Amino acid sequence: MKNSIQILILCMLVGVVFSCKKNKPAGDAAKTSDAVGKAATSSATSKTYTIDTKSSGVSFTGTKLGGQHLGKFALTDGTLSVKGGDIESGNFTIDIASLEITDLKAGEGKEKLEGHLKSADFFDVANHSTGKFVITNVAKTTKAGMTHTITGDLELKGKKKSITFDANVAEIAGSVNAVTPNFTINRADWEIKYGSNTFFDNLGDKAINDEVGIRINLKANAK
Repeated sequence: MKNSIQILILCMLVGVVFSCKKNKPAGDAAKTSDAVGKAATSSATSKTYTIDTKSSGVSFTGTKLGGQHLGKFALTDGTLSVKGGDIESGNFTIDIASLEITDLKAGEGKEKLEGHLKSADFFDVANHSTGKFVITNVAKTTKAGMTHTITGDLELKGKKKSITFDANVAEIAGSVNAVTPNFTINRADWEIKYGSNTFFDNLGDKAINDEVGIRINLKANAK
């Protein structure tokens, strides 16, 4: 009997461990460091494209033990400077106030969750209604399916960190598309603390993963 109980407890613990792993967002972790603080510059012969805010955006995945939620942010503006199919510089503004949960419908807790994420517990929209990404460096890559590795300063809640991720960039007939695979950032780097094991002890199954899945989709048109 004692052995049976021990085996049951062990199985439960293993199940919890695998559940945690399973519910972490997909993608490689973005390399994160202190903000560079200096935007990349473009050459005199580069072409400037304006980001189409209706066709562009940033999607995210937040996870915890036993569940996840999907969401997105709209963009308010941005530009990309491109030469010969290579992005040289650029930036975009994230409309944090536009935050929308996309895997819930009205009446399923959608409004409550959106309100909580916009509160001071998470993004503090009342004081930080926008975020910003400024490209600081771009390099070509041979990674399968990708064309460039992009580094830039990401500002959220007034805090800046440099992040590096891969993207597929294509310049076609008066427009530029730049799409990333899923990658992750650690929200603790921007001091988004609610439900984080980095800042609080003994959260147990109430903890929310610090790793947040991100995917960026940009479409920009020639001025």
